[in-house]
Amino acid sequence: MADFTTVRCANCGAVNRVARAKLEQGLEPKCGRCKQPLPGTDSAPLIVTDATFAADVERSPLPVLVDAWAAWCGPCRTLAPTIEELAAELAGYVRVAKLDVDTNPATASRFDIRSIPTLLVLAGGREVDRIVGVQPKHAIRARLERFIAGPQR
Repeated sequence: MADFTTVRCANCGAVNRVARAKLEQGLEPKCGRCKQPLPGTDSAPLIVTDATFAADVERSPLPVLVDAWAAWCGPCRTLAPTIEELAAELAGYVRVAKLDVDTNPATASRFDIRSIPTLLVLAGGREVDRIVGVQPKHAIRARLERFIAGPQR
């Protein structure tokens, strides 16, 4: 019997069984339900804007970690590699997004983001947690795991 892994679709939330051998061959699996590409280990954070926030974050079937940041912010740049690692590690379980507060002031204002970096956790379109400032990866992941359904990797 082949060695399989399960991957949750970031688009529709369906759990898909994928053969590890096919992943090792470089094949890109697609969701059995919605036919969208499944996230792999190279998943990167999704860039969201005022215009795309509702569709990409609020209507996501998965919990979403939103990194509110700015290019000029030193702590934001320090946290960026951690956010990218979490996006790869939790692909299919948590959608990770980045929101530049300088170019998207409406969303930043709506969520009352007063200092950066601020990490928002949204589930079902509602804010369920907020982390302000630079935190270690294990602390952020521990907070996220409360909102992840099913087995974690």
